[in-house]
Amino acid sequence: MLFFFPSYLVPMTFTTLIDTDTLARHLTDPRWVVVDCRFMLTNAEAGRRAYDAGHIPGTRYAHLDEDLSNRITPHSGRHPLPDPAVLSKKLGAWGIDQTRQVVVYDDSFGAMASRLWWLLRWFGHDAVALLDGGYAKWVREKRPVTTDKPLIHPVTFAPRLRPTLRVNAAFVEQVVKDNAFLVMDARAEERYRGDIEPLDKVAGHIPGAVNVPYEDNLDIGGEFLPAEELRERYLDLLSGVTPDQAIHMCGSGVTACHNVLAMEHAGLVGAKLYAGSWSEWITDPDRPVAKGEQ
Repeated sequence: MLFFFPSYLVPMTFTTLIDTDTLARHLTDPRWVVVDCRFMLTNAEAGRRAYDAGHIPGTRYAHLDEDLSNRITPHSGRHPLPDPAVLSKKLGAWGIDQTRQVVVYDDSFGAMASRLWWLLRWFGHDAVALLDGGYAKWVREKRPVTTDKPLIHPVTFAPRLRPTLRVNAAFVEQVVKDNAFLVMDARAEERYRGDIEPLDKVAGHIPGAVNVPYEDNLDIGGEFLPAEELRERYLDLLSGVTPDQAIHMCGSGVTACHNVLAMEHAGLVGAKLYAGSWSEWITDPDRPVAKGEQ
C-alpha cells in the first residue's frame, strides 16, 4: 500500500543558502540546529564575545580555531582540518545528527560560516545551509536576538566522509605541472598578486592559480548573487574545465569554502577544497611561488 503525505508534512532540505524569513519560521523547530560561526582572524576572541553579547535564539557557538580546526604543526596551514572523530563529538554535543537541518551564520557575509558548511558536507551531511545576509541582515530586520544559551540534548553524529571533496598539497603540486585542474584562489587581489601579505610569511600565489576573490560572489548588500549569475560567472572561469576539476584555496582553507558554496548554489557540483591552502603551501621552500597577475 502506498501512503501519500501532504507537502506541508514533508520537511524541505536546504543545502546551500537559506533566507531570514525561512529561518525565522523554523526557530522553534526541534529538527533544526543553528550555529553561530562569527570569528575574526585578527582577534580570535571577538566572535565569542559577540555571541555572548547577542545571538539568534537557540544558537550554539562554533569557534574557528578551537572547534573547526586542528592544531597547527610546522608543515600545516593556519587552520588544518579538524580530526573527524573530535569534530563528530562536538557536532553531537551541539545536537546535530543526520536527521537535523543545520543553519550556519556569521557577520562576515559567510566568509567564516562557510567553513562549517563545507565540513558538514565533507562529513556526508547535506542538510546544511548558510544564512544569506548573515547576522547583520537578521538584526537589520529587527528579528529576535538573545543572550541566553540554548538547552541542548546531545545526540550521536556518525560521519560518512567524502574523500573526493578535498585534495592535499602533493595533489596540487602535481596538477600545477600538468594543468589538468583549475586552481582558484579566493584571497583578495593584492594578496594574490603578492603586493601585501598580512597573515602569512611569504607573499604571492601558486603558479597557474587564478584569482577568484570570494567577495565577488556577493551583491552590494552582502547577499549572494542569484544562482544563474553565479553559474555564468563560474562557467566563464572554468572555461571548459568540469566543476569536479576545480580546486579552491585561500589563505588557510576558510574563505575558499565560500567559493565552493557559490558553485554548489549555482548547480556546479563536485569542486574540491585544498584545505591547507597558501599557509600550508609555503611551509615547503621547494614549492614554487608566483607573483603578479598570473
